[in-house]
Amino acid sequence: MKLAINRLPIIITPDSKRVFARHFFYGDERAIGIIQKVLDMPEQRVEHLVRDILRDFSRRHRRITNLLMKHFGKVSYVIEQLEIDPNSLTEWRKLLIGAYFTMEYSIESAAIFNPSVVEDPDQDGLDEGQKRLIISFRATGEGHISSLVFRRALLDGNQIKLVPSGRFIDGAEVIKGATLNKKEFEKIVTQMKIDSKLYKPILNVLPDTFSYSELKPIILDYFEKNNLTLEEQKTLHELRWLAKSFIDIKFSLDTDISERVIFPISKYEMKGIEDARFVKFFNDDGSFTYYATYTAYDGFSIMPKLLETKDFYHFNIRPLHGKYAVDKNLALFPEKINGKYAMISRIDGVNTYIMFSDTICCWDEEAKILLRPEYHWELVQIGNGGSPIKTDRGWLLITHGVGPMRKYCLGAYLLDLNDPTRVLGRLKEPLLIPTEEEREGYVPNVVYTCGSYLTGNLLVIPYAVSDYASKIATIELNHLIDKILENPE
Repeated sequence: MKLAINRLPIIITPDSKRVFARHFFYGDERAIGIIQKVLDMPEQRVEHLVRDILRDFSRRHRRITNLLMKHFGKVSYVIEQLEIDPNSLTEWRKLLIGAYFTMEYSIESAAIFNPSVVEDPDQDGLDEGQKRLIISFRATGEGHISSLVFRRALLDGNQIKLVPSGRFIDGAEVIKGATLNKKEFEKIVTQMKIDSKLYKPILNVLPDTFSYSELKPIILDYFEKNNLTLEEQKTLHELRWLAKSFIDIKFSLDTDISERVIFPISKYEMKGIEDARFVKFFNDDGSFTYYATYTAYDGFSIMPKLLETKDFYHFNIRPLHGKYAVDKNLALFPEKINGKYAMISRIDGVNTYIMFSDTICCWDEEAKILLRPEYHWELVQIGNGGSPIKTDRGWLLITHGVGPMRKYCLGAYLLDLNDPTRVLGRLKEPLLIPTEEEREGYVPNVVYTCGSYLTGNLLVIPYAVSDYASKIATIELNHLIDKILENPE
């Protein structure tokens, strides 16, 4: 008997109208030329041009003048190079300079895919039986740059309805001075095999918790007072890079969840924030935190990172490290297992692993192969489809498998509740395969998910179709588990 999976008549497609205003810089030499031309303009001409800009763009962006002023601030140092005090300029001229260093970016003009879903922390004002969900997506625009976007959905019994998205798109504000723990930081530095004689004198000056702004002058001072080799200079730059990868960001409270975009912030993820796998994690004291593992991509190499939030307004971002925090496909269990954090991963790029750690960011303690490719539709590789889901009958793990012609399908496995290293059963046939109409897209023949949601006996699986758009499927949990256990390990 085949599994009765229900594809809902919902499809989320890229919307090129969803744009946000981002800073664009031409380099110092060109910037000087542009700014000088604006400085030479008569004030009346400047005011006229700014009024035209505001008329064209005020309805497309919330607080457009704030954005232009922010981007003016980013190039104010260039004005100082011209021996002009930026504060002496009129507001109109500041706005015009800001506009010349601003561009609209359509965040999902190419694709909106690889979704994950969690329960919305805001459940106020709903009728009985209703629940709000937050679905995250990887959005891809010009230059194949990937960012993280969200939509809200309403679950009413077994019915799912997408809430219309807001009018504006807002990027996050980077909070300077993200707090770093010295012990954790030193552990990462040690794993990077940086000579302790080089970093110890720097870290010894710092308090137990510190920020990048506190670390930077100490490193610069060390540069000045020591005759360093090129290799040592490179190493200290890596130390600064590591510290800068710890970031706190926040969104304005007047933004809807659908209007928030987490766009690449540092050069180390300049080409993408990829495939966030969200999970509602229950802490030992009964409280909860939302985490998401994602892949930072700079165009050449990848780095696994961790997002943390409680309200989807404020986010803390930090790197995952350790010898097992490699490759893609990391997904955190929603609670500790026998006192340890647990993670699903794909360390060797082929098999699915389970690993454990005493800390949430360092993964070098224990890892073992959990699942190997076995069936024809997964022989190339097998990876997770989001965080494991706790059920009365075991941990349900949705996976993706890659088969002939690099066709991606979804699978399902059941792990023991108390010992998730033990596989109780697995589907012989795929849970979900691309239908004929789902085969076409940026990457053909792919269905893929980064996380599902369980409500009662209904499993909600948002999934991507061929790296272009996203859809939603549902299946009865007990029916799925019964089918899994027909093929015990």
